[in-house]
Formats: sequence, C-alpha cells, structure tokens
Amino acid sequence: MALVGLATCRELPVDSNDNELLTTALAARGIDTAEPIWNDDKVDWSRFDLVVIRTTWDYTHHLADFLAWVHSLTSVANPASVVAWNTDKHYLANLAERGVGVVPTTFVNSLAEFEVPEAERFVVKPTVGAGSMGAERFEFTQITEAKRHAESLFSQGRDVMIQPYLERVDSVGETGIIVLDGVISHAIEKGPMLSVSELDRTGLFRQESIQPRAASQLECDVALAALRAACEITGLSEPLLYARVDLLPSDEGPVVIELELTEPSLFLSFSPQSADLFAEAIARRVE
Repeated sequence: MALVGLATCRELPVDSNDNELLTTALAARGIDTAEPIWNDDKVDWSRFDLVVIRTTWDYTHHLADFLAWVHSLTSVANPASVVAWNTDKHYLANLAERGVGVVPTTFVNSLAEFEVPEAERFVVKPTVGAGSMGAERFEFTQITEAKRHAESLFSQGRDVMIQPYLERVDSVGETGIIVLDGVISHAIEKGPMLSVSELDRTGLFRQESIQPRAASQLECDVALAALRAACEITGLSEPLLYARVDLLPSDEGPVVIELELTEPSLFLSFSPQSADLFAEAIARRVE
C-alpha cells in the first residue's frame, strides 16, 4: 500500500480541514497518509512514496532550511524547482516577461531605489512572505511611513516589493482559482486583506474572509496562462499537482497578485468533488 506524506509545520495557527478531506479521499483509494513536520529531524522521509507539501506555513522564517529539505526529497510535489522559484515573489517579473497580466510591481533592496507608483494608495511588502504578513497599505501622502516600513524589512535582510493598491478589490474582492493536476477545480472569493484594523495581525497569516465564487472565463484564462508560464520557466512538461492563482480586478482585466504553488490553502470543502480530484491526481503519481 502506498504511503503519502502530507507535510505540515510544528505549530499550525488554525485547523485545516483540507488534509482531513484529502486523507479520507486517499484512504478510499487504498493510500495511507501521515502528516510529518517538515523540519522534524526524526522523520524518515525515504519511507514515503510521495511527499505533498501542504501546511508548511512557517517556511518563510526558515527559507534556506526549507528549500534544502525540499531538494533532499526523492519524490515531492510540487517539484523542488517550482518551490525554489515560487517562494520569492520576483516570479511576478518572470510571468510579466511572458505576457501574463500581473499587478505592476517594483522590486527594491534599498531605500535609494524606493519608488512610489502613481496611485491613490500603494502596498509595501516583502518578496518572501505568506498570508499577507509584512504587507502594509499606504496613502500616496504617507511616503515617510512607507519608507520606514521598507527600512524595517530591509533590516531583517528582506527584499521589498512595491505595488499600486488596485481599488476595485474593495468592492469586488480577490479571486482565487484552484487548479488540480492542470484542471480548474473551483474558485473562492477573498475579501480585501489590507483593511487591517479588524484583522488578526499575529501568527503565520492574517485572518481572511473566504466564500465560494464562480470565476469568469477571463479569470480562468489568466490563471491557466500563468500556470503554463510557470511550467515553461521551471522546465516542467507535466501539469503541477496543485496550484492556486490569486487574481485582482484591474482596468486591464484580471491580473495575478500571487501564484501559490508551494503550500496554498485549497479550500477543498468549498467544492464537493475537489478532494476526490486531488486524491486521483496523487494516486496517479504513486501507481
């Protein structure tokens, strides 16, 4: 019987029912599972037929160790080359070079390079981060405060990215499209993440307002184009096991704000068939 490791972290900030639903679906297909902690030295990773990176949500605090661990695995999804590329948001520039619509982004590693976009409001955040932690929104008049936040990130050894705040998200929300083995499964709507006064700013991520959403055809097209580009960039010929493409509305149409290929929440409970689709894709990889 095949054994699949659903890699997690030591202290999950919340319970995730993605793994519970996936474990049940895999058991129905005769596949055993375990949930090992990615940086637990006692784990024998060689006993797993496949390691699926799932809730390793503390990796941003230990990025070098995390990438070394991923590269050490014999069989891992998503592949190590994808994870190494995807854990730094400089990937947005790679996508843009291939014609994928992304939120306009300036990358800086010093205050001398700090440049404010032409927008009513803008966002400053680290290039390595998860769950919107470290991201702050500023009015165009708050350049001093924005530079102070950037300086704080630089002092932690982090590169910084600056983006215009796309105002339509306040009324329309953000769309997350979940793709399993190259096939769109379902979509979710995320409320604005940077109206932070009422949001939890502790732990590994900010609390989110999530509900199901029917993605438009244009959103689906952009999501699939982003994934095709990701596979080309990382040299893959097969579809990724899992992905979530987060999109914002803009005057030019939907644009990618994040391409989640490492440890995304997939919100399997929002779509009855999604756990089975995910389990089938895993089963094909351990046959």
